[in-house]
Amino acid sequence: MNRDFYSNLIFEVSRPGRKGYHLPKNGFENVALPSQLMRETAPELPEVDEPSVVRHYNNLSTNNFGVDTGFYPLGSCTMKYNPKINEEIASHPSITHLHPMQPASTVQGALELYHTLQTYLAEIGGMKEFTLNPFAGAHGELTGLMVIRAYHSSRGDNKRVKVIVPDSAHGTNPASAAVAGLEIVEVKSREDGTVDVDDLRPLLDDTVAAVMMTNPNTLGIFEKNIPEIASLVHDAGALLYYDGANLNPMLGMARPGDMGFDVMHINLHKTFSTPHGGGGPGSGPVGVREGLEQFLPNPRVIKNEDGSFSLTTTDTALGSISATLGNFGVQARALAYILSLGNEGLAEAGKLATLNANYVKEKLRDSYLLPIDGLCKHEFVFDGLNDKSTGVTTLNVAKRLLDRGYHAPTIYFPLLFHEALMIEPTETESKDTLDQFIEVMHDIAREAAEDPETVKTAPHLTPVTRPDDTEAALHPIVTWSELNSKS
Repeated sequence: MNRDFYSNLIFEVSRPGRKGYHLPKNGFENVALPSQLMRETAPELPEVDEPSVVRHYNNLSTNNFGVDTGFYPLGSCTMKYNPKINEEIASHPSITHLHPMQPASTVQGALELYHTLQTYLAEIGGMKEFTLNPFAGAHGELTGLMVIRAYHSSRGDNKRVKVIVPDSAHGTNPASAAVAGLEIVEVKSREDGTVDVDDLRPLLDDTVAAVMMTNPNTLGIFEKNIPEIASLVHDAGALLYYDGANLNPMLGMARPGDMGFDVMHINLHKTFSTPHGGGGPGSGPVGVREGLEQFLPNPRVIKNEDGSFSLTTTDTALGSISATLGNFGVQARALAYILSLGNEGLAEAGKLATLNANYVKEKLRDSYLLPIDGLCKHEFVFDGLNDKSTGVTTLNVAKRLLDRGYHAPTIYFPLLFHEALMIEPTETESKDTLDQFIEVMHDIAREAAEDPETVKTAPHLTPVTRPDDTEAALHPIVTWSELNSKS
């Protein structure tokens, strides 16, 4: 392959006979292993000296994009800045050395952390009680829908097997409903991006278990008809589910429970630290209004009359959805984040998330097509460039951003717009950073008009330029071989 030495695979750096280690002396007697457990040929492992190993992985790490090194224009969904004090607290031995099966009497501090966080989340969300057991947002959605199913089942209302989701919903909404064994019904959006109440009304009948909504929605638009929607849903005997993926701008300003939502999940790794770029770690606590808490999964953490904490299980719970109490390290980071900011700080975060998004949107609307005008919340969506005659697509713009040192935002989602480009700057970015990003986006728009081929063939400065995504998906190469290396 034509790659720089430090971009090669570790196997390509390998040379026969090179070693960077030696095994310690065998302190045990030689034990004969059964022949069926023995390899017939030696494993094909790289042979590399220590300096080459160190340089290889250190240089390789610089090709990874992280929010500590640059601006990610879809921040809270994947990479919002993670305050280092949160990381320091979560990595403390008193947290990392805990064992999930320790007796409750030996982990009172951990249980207090858990209980305190679930109490704070209940206050933030306007809910009666939370469970922190789910491991991610989609896991939280599934758990919330299982709570809803348990609620209907407890009332003998087993014909409610449908979940209504907007056409702008996150893809996990219909997926979670399907995994929960429910049927998906789509409700259309209006031209302003909000749910079409007139389209929703005839869909509501005695077979509907729940309506799932995100507010603000995936377009960053606040669903102003929520009170009417909540009334319609409840009159039909169904429950209203809040996808907490977009809770960021609502902090300290509005609570889902006050809007009429019955069940919700929060992505701790989005709103409350621990960005999960690369797929993890995550946490998706689920909150419920009063009257539904008995259906939350086992185990639950309760505070006893003497001030101690213990684990409890109930027969009314939907069961267990995780091995123990969820991702404790993410919970520790989230509580540190909440305690650091306090009430006023959380409310300020919501305001700044909204301010930053609207600032970027207004500065770029002369170059990029804004399909829905008006105030957005924490994020907004362009429909590609204003000038479509250049043939430059959203994918081309995203690739060109890589040359300028920025990770591309989400593209081609939501599916309402053909050339969707979703931007979410988050509250943690300064005006200087936003101005630099705005300038680069304008530069790319000018390039698209004056030299479109440069944009269409981007990126030009990255180790990997334009891989064949389809070929990689259909015929992935997941193991190394010398033949693949030379192809």
